[in-house]
Amino acid sequence: MDVAGLSVVMNQGSASTQAGVSVLKMAMDMAELQSAQMTQIMEISTEIMEKSVNTHLGGNIDIKV
Repeated sequence: MDVAGLSVVMNQGSASTQAGVSVLKMAMDMAELQSAQMTQIMEISTEIMEKSVNTHLGGNIDIKV
């Protein structure tokens, strides 16, 4: 086997590996963003549900003069 041919094959494998790693990194970044958004949605939903269950809270203000 010649050195030039081996070099070409190794470079193609390296480029393929780098492309695969880049795609995986993009997928991981997207999953992280989605999980952060899902957490935010859950927090907002929890606040809304608490307010709907405790409708008597925040409706009146007691003031003494």
